[in-house]
Amino acid sequence: MATRIVSPEQTTPDFYINNLPIYGKLILAPMAGYSDSPNRLIARRLGSAMSYTEFVNAIDITQDIRRVAARLSFLPEERPVVFQVFDNNLDRILSAARLLFPLQPDVLDINLGCSAPSVSNRGAGAGLLKNPRLIADIFTQLVKISPIPVTAKIRLGWDDDSRNYLEVSRILEDCGAALIAVHGRTKKQAYKGRSDWQAIAEVKAHVSIPVIANGDVRTPADITAILAVTKCDGVMIGRGSFGNPWIFSARSRDQVPYDEVEDIIWQHLLQLEDFYGSDRGHVIFRKHLKAYLQPFAVDRAYLRAMLTASSSLILQSLIKDTRQHIQTP
Repeated sequence: MATRIVSPEQTTPDFYINNLPIYGKLILAPMAGYSDSPNRLIARRLGSAMSYTEFVNAIDITQDIRRVAARLSFLPEERPVVFQVFDNNLDRILSAARLLFPLQPDVLDINLGCSAPSVSNRGAGAGLLKNPRLIADIFTQLVKISPIPVTAKIRLGWDDDSRNYLEVSRILEDCGAALIAVHGRTKKQAYKGRSDWQAIAEVKAHVSIPVIANGDVRTPADITAILAVTKCDGVMIGRGSFGNPWIFSARSRDQVPYDEVEDIIWQHLLQLEDFYGSDRGHVIFRKHLKAYLQPFAVDRAYLRAMLTASSSLILQSLIKDTRQHIQTP
């Protein structure tokens, strides 16, 4: 099947989140340490249909929202923008939401899928999957006060003995959630094993609200396959986008010539430095640079020099000469 990618000419939405039209099927996943504004902006320009922020702790929002201002910062070009929040306390989630609404996101998402022990073991993220009654309370109360759509990102359950994704998805829809994104693994799996696309298909068949499929999507062929299996409204791509934002244009990484890669490298570096400041921005960029250059046989010593550059000026100088240090077979 052909996958439609958002373009300036597209006038028909692929799906709606309540009354919010979404143009495009491919979406950059919210990822701590990756889904900052510069990365979201590049993905959006290359076809990501909407922008999820990194998840934000409701405790930080309610104690001092300035702590998380950078993670909540976005440009108009990124819209539709989704703020993602995590916590296991109803009152705190409601208080955090009231503080977030004036920042004018388009959607508020509650994370029910983070498998990190620091989050899930306190009962937040995927830890909430063990408490369906609390999920119902959170969404019932949050939908009542929210001027924008409320959505959820879930996993299949805590472990293989408690795969309660159908129960949770039904609760979410019944309590007013406008969309569900489903990662096809349990909390215990983390990122091991295979994403269970058939289970995601069961969620899609079980509810009438839009469902977004997530897990093990790294190539255009994977996009086609997961849509065929799940019949979902869209596809959320996380790790498969590392160093490959062209996936949101449904392009294989090996189809992207070095000139295009270099152009994105410059865009990303300069945007990070503008967002975080030169000193921090160029350090954060190292992980992206390594991923961008991974398909090319860059001389190891030269790559090491780039990844350890002590200043932005040194890094920029090295990037300019990278092509000369790509080894040919």
